[in-house]
Amino acid sequence: MVRKIAYWSSTAIVAVMLLFTLIYLSGNEQVVSGFAKAGYPQHLRIVLGMAKPAAAIVLLLPRLALLKEWAYAGASFAWVMAVIAHYSAGDGVQIWGEPLGLLVLLIVSYVTRPPSRRLAASENW
Repeated sequence: MVRKIAYWSSTAIVAVMLLFTLIYLSGNEQVVSGFAKAGYPQHLRIVLGMAKPAAAIVLLLPRLALLKEWAYAGASFAWVMAVIAHYSAGDGVQIWGEPLGLLVLLIVSYVTRPPSRRLAASENW
């Protein structure tokens, strides 16, 4: 029961935060300047603004085990790079700590997911 609670609470928080990245598509000045400060090109903002919400939906839907693996990997890469970018830009822990905390929640979600949300042994290569 504890495992189920850990999975769903961590997955729900991760999914909500991934869905919030729809704001990347708005062209909000704070988002645009944040990407510029990190040295990222603006087209990455558009790609992440579409890919992260898609990952959130995949994580919440039943089945789709292979897509879930890709969603976990993509979110992991994005948040690792966010930590590195914010840290390298000299931002304080209150800024780079957020993607780090989300990465920890993503790991909890990945480790505690039920067998129905994992790739079957025969599907692994």
